[in-house]
Amino acid sequence: MNGVSERDAIFLNEMGLAPLWQLRTAAAVEEAAAPPPAAARGPSPLQPVAQSASALAPVAAPPAAPPAPVAPPARPVGPAQPRPPGPSPLQPVAQSVSALAPVDVDSAWDDAALPSAATPEEIAVMDWDQLAIAIAACRRCSACREGRAPVPGTGAKQARWLVAAGATTAADDKARVPLAGDPGKLLDNMLAAVGMGRERDVYVTNLIKCRPTTPNGGERAPTPQEAAACRPYLEREVALTGAGTVLTLGQIAANTLLGRPLPEPLAGARGDVHALDAGGRAVDLVATLHPGELLRRGADKALAWADLCRARHARARSD
Repeated sequence: MNGVSERDAIFLNEMGLAPLWQLRTAAAVEEAAAPPPAAARGPSPLQPVAQSASALAPVAAPPAAPPAPVAPPARPVGPAQPRPPGPSPLQPVAQSVSALAPVDVDSAWDDAALPSAATPEEIAVMDWDQLAIAIAACRRCSACREGRAPVPGTGAKQARWLVAAGATTAADDKARVPLAGDPGKLLDNMLAAVGMGRERDVYVTNLIKCRPTTPNGGERAPTPQEAAACRPYLEREVALTGAGTVLTLGQIAANTLLGRPLPEPLAGARGDVHALDAGGRAVDLVATLHPGELLRRGADKALAWADLCRARHARARSD
């Protein structure tokens, strides 16, 4: 049906009928196709009412976004660069600071730049801990400057006897205890024979704590200067232990403590009980053969036994 006349429309309306289609003008078509205003449309059925209400509120302009950071230029790909010298980031701060400190190369090879050694007067008033530190850092003679670590004494800190050998040997240096190896085993048997023992009532030490060596690393006899430099340590050990008797092993320790020349034979010091000043306190000194000599000359063990009995008698008298 392309169109309905006015007369037909009135007729159909009177009959209760309406035309199914009516032609509309082009303006009406465009008006029907245009979307209604937002306020007229109302909220979308899919949006909540709160959102619809907020949609009607005036919208503020969003704040301006900050400028995007500029990425650093990419490093060229190449072989890994070596880590610069200096401390690792995992090292402590104190170590890092010290690592950055300038190093005086000349002073590293200058003995005069090293910490000064303790004087005999300072050693004479040290306690055990201070004495151990002083011995470990000793620079009093040429033996300790040869790079050998000193071997400290061992045994009872409160002792009846102090046993003193001469110089540290290769076996002592390796074991880090004085009178090590077979000579030490023989000494233990000698002490046990007179009812004494290390760690119980005897302190064992060497007069010269560092092993004197030749340029090729062999052992050598200590010099009188080395023996005199080490004597204050031994005298302080005697005083700290409170020992009433000093048993010297071999001629080096005996001659040094008695003020005799080192090359003088031990026979001149054996067979008697000598008086030794230990920090203002008089103690007995008995000289005997070194266990290393007894291992080479077994017949001399009888002489050593007589010396042990003499020392035991002196200890009993002093007690």
